[in-house]
Amino acid sequence: MCEKPTTVSSTPNYRPDGSKMKALVWYGIEDVRMDYVPISDITDDDDVIVKVTGTTICGSDLHLYDNALSRRSPSLVVNVIIASKSFSPSAIIPTSHRKTLYFLPGLSKISHYETFICSLQMYMFGQKDSGIFGYSHFTGGYSGGQTEFVRVPKAEVNLLLIAGDIPDEKVLYLSDILPTSYHCVVDTGVKEGDVVGIWGLGPIGMCAARWAQIKGASRVIGIDKYPARLDMARNKLGIEVVDFSTDADVVKRIYELVPRGLDVALNCSTPRESKSLIHKVQKLLKLETDVPENVNEMMMAVKKGGRCGLIGDNVGFANGFNIGALMEKGIRLIGNGQAPVAKYWHKLLNDYILPAWDSLVTHRVPLEDTT
Repeated sequence: MCEKPTTVSSTPNYRPDGSKMKALVWYGIEDVRMDYVPISDITDDDDVIVKVTGTTICGSDLHLYDNALSRRSPSLVVNVIIASKSFSPSAIIPTSHRKTLYFLPGLSKISHYETFICSLQMYMFGQKDSGIFGYSHFTGGYSGGQTEFVRVPKAEVNLLLIAGDIPDEKVLYLSDILPTSYHCVVDTGVKEGDVVGIWGLGPIGMCAARWAQIKGASRVIGIDKYPARLDMARNKLGIEVVDFSTDADVVKRIYELVPRGLDVALNCSTPRESKSLIHKVQKLLKLETDVPENVNEMMMAVKKGGRCGLIGDNVGFANGFNIGALMEKGIRLIGNGQAPVAKYWHKLLNDYILPAWDSLVTHRVPLEDTT
């Protein structure tokens, strides 16, 4: 990723007065701490420094926490973002306006937003990935959003101006969760009448279930093991659920519910949590980074010619992938990639979030408690 030249400075300037801020900092495997670090200053002409007023955690934080990524250095500020206010001498965006930033999906085009690919609103899929906020030095070493201030390069493309009367929690999820889940549903081609299975009922899975309903799915079935998630999916979203802690044979259970098989299966789960002993051992021995068990279940549970979308963050290799099922059943296996968040920003904000989107927030904690 970051082996190629970039026009963005990965090492920031810091405020000349030496002032510091609170930040969640990575120090090693399973070792993150709330610490004080220098506040970044304008480094490139098109930077903006934002004050964080709301941020989130993300399942992808576990890549760092569990040692799934290479090239990290202690003092990396981690991960996903935010509703915020800008404080910057840059002429691009006026001081003290409210913004939403997109983090994991956001910076991968920081030095190439002028390219043909970005003119097609495919911001994640250009010639070079210049960097990702808070996601190891393998992706540039840019500080993340679990902090008080963040330097945002290429602010014109990485910031969305938000009206002052809109609450943070209305727009916070434009940074990742809503565009990512929407992209999964749209990119995998969920359409009216489809029966959709969703593996993983975390925030992405829950929102994907809602988007599938909005797109006209006739039935949505969520697969998870955590009672609180299953209850919320059943009671708040009105979808069917499968508890794989009691229904160990998920594929069999799916065919009991849908004898002809699913039209679409969406993988919104972590690829790092092993179900079987054999994959637990392989993970322990570093023989694989990701497990294929949920993807294999998906391919077995969809009908012939069915569609499977992968939005859960896979970072490496998985052993025992059922390539035979993929070929023999004629399955469309779609890697959704990191969502092109800015492509969907305005549509989601204007068509769904402002009119009627019902928040799925369950926990609110101060920054100090994110450790």
